[in-house]
Amino acid sequence: MPSHQTAALPGKMRSLFILLLCEIGAMAVWFSSAAVVATIKRTQAIPALDQALLTSSVQFGFVAGTVISALLSLADRYDPRRLFMASALVAAAATGLLALMPPVGPAVFLLRFITGMCMAGVYPVGMRLAVTWAQRDMGLLIGLLVGGLTFGSASPHLLAAMGGIDWRAIYATAAACAALSGVGILLCGLGPNMARSSRIDFNYMAQAWRHPAIRLANLGYLGHMWELYAMWAWLAAFLAASFAAAGMARADHFASLWTFAAVAIGAVGAGGGGWLADRFGRTTLTIAAMATSACCAVLIAFLFGMTPWLVVPVALAWGISVIADSAQFSASVAELGEASMTGTLLTVQTCAGFLLTLASIHLVPEAVAWAGWRAGFFLLAIGPALGCIAMYRLRLRPEAVRLANGKR
Repeated sequence: MPSHQTAALPGKMRSLFILLLCEIGAMAVWFSSAAVVATIKRTQAIPALDQALLTSSVQFGFVAGTVISALLSLADRYDPRRLFMASALVAAAATGLLALMPPVGPAVFLLRFITGMCMAGVYPVGMRLAVTWAQRDMGLLIGLLVGGLTFGSASPHLLAAMGGIDWRAIYATAAACAALSGVGILLCGLGPNMARSSRIDFNYMAQAWRHPAIRLANLGYLGHMWELYAMWAWLAAFLAASFAAAGMARADHFASLWTFAAVAIGAVGAGGGGWLADRFGRTTLTIAAMATSACCAVLIAFLFGMTPWLVVPVALAWGISVIADSAQFSASVAELGEASMTGTLLTVQTCAGFLLTLASIHLVPEAVAWAGWRAGFFLLAIGPALGCIAMYRLRLRPEAVRLANGKR
């Protein structure tokens, strides 16, 4: 189809709009625990381990869910809309039950684990649906979904700054959003690029590492993920400590507001990064974004304790650059792999990336306790630096001509 007709596919804009709304709504159950922790801490103490488990149990569940999904090739064998629907509805039920229980405890952590497993049928499957509509705009389409995820990740910091919201209401609202999204996804159409596998093929999962070009794209993604979620997890603590060291009153309040801004502005970076990558190349965009985010990690660490008017602009630049490349690794494996294995390749990629975040999120506070915030954020800069090397090596491979319609 000629390029000037690519946006004219019947039902494309309507389906993508529905998909974006459903993705954001369903992912609300993931983000809810961070908002709940911030709300509960205003009225009662929660042990640090329990706070961590409310979040990490979802991460562990997601990893377990993606492994199962990849092994069984679920995203490639079944209608992705129905897989999305089933996952969102189960996650809604698990989250709704949390509103009837104590804020922490073994049963709560189990329900959060189940919720994380269900997200394996929402996040990568949503990207799979977007790919079916891609025609010379794959980077932008996946970038818009990642932008929605980014804004959702920022919302708990805004709630923490506002206060006054009952934690049970947060869970109930998130559950309702996920349930509506599970039903609403059935209104989303499938694009012309939909290709389905008829059987379980463990080779699909192995291709993520056996295929040299796909392996390099995944290594680039791992470098990106090493930094991303640890930055999102610890930026508020860094800003609060930095603002307090600079003598700012109500440091925690302003840290929450500026963390919301720094993470939320990444939604613009994700969408803009997709638009730029489609026009100038996937490796070009990812190398530039990771180089920028690594420099921001180092620079903001050096600015610790200085005037907020120096720290905040770097935090905002970091928030844009740290997510601008995220969707392009997914777009890359979709373009480099066979259409019939796209869902499995995307699931394997997200599984590996989120598994790695569990290490970096927990290593940062250890580094900070050992040698301060400079050591903690220097540690994060290592990931994107290595990711740049992987994507440069991918750029040199002949398969790279399949990226971004030949723009590499």
